Amino acid sequence: MISEHISYREATRSNTATRRGIDNTPNNEQLDCMEKVADEIFEPLRAYAGGPIKINSFFRCPELNKAIGGSSKSQHCKGQAIDIDDTFGHLTNAEMYHFIKEHLDFDQMIWEFGDDDNPDWVHVSYVSPENNRGRCLKAYRKDGKTHYEVI
Repeated sequence: MISEHISYREATRSNTATRRGIDNTPNNEQLDCMEKVADEIFEPLRAYAGGPIKINSFFRCPELNKAIGGSSKSQHCKGQAIDIDDTFGHLTNAEMYHFIKEHLDFDQMIWEFGDDDNPDWVHVSYVSPENNRGRCLKAYRKDGKTHYEVI
């Protein structure tokens, strides 16, 4: 288990990795980072939500990250980022975003696409109390490319 509510399998699972035979196994340093994200972000958020939160993506090894078209600088590759989506109806993605912004220490959080009322999902990363930037971005598509604006 990565934390009380995140299994190792859930944190490393990827249909793309399975389909392409990619070994998405984190090393000990990456596992430590994943545990920090789970303890400092996911578990407090889950307690607030009062129920399950879907994890779209957590750890991605560099090969998997490249296969899905992720950023070469993705914090997912370090085990420092998680993409969450409350498909279970406990909170909206916007409510999760605002709870994290107002109550938790984080490095970077991205309102991923969607509209002004609700993102399609929320990306959030955690590094350490000393190095977290508290940076908030909004992802949007323009001319077929993803762009980010500070919000």
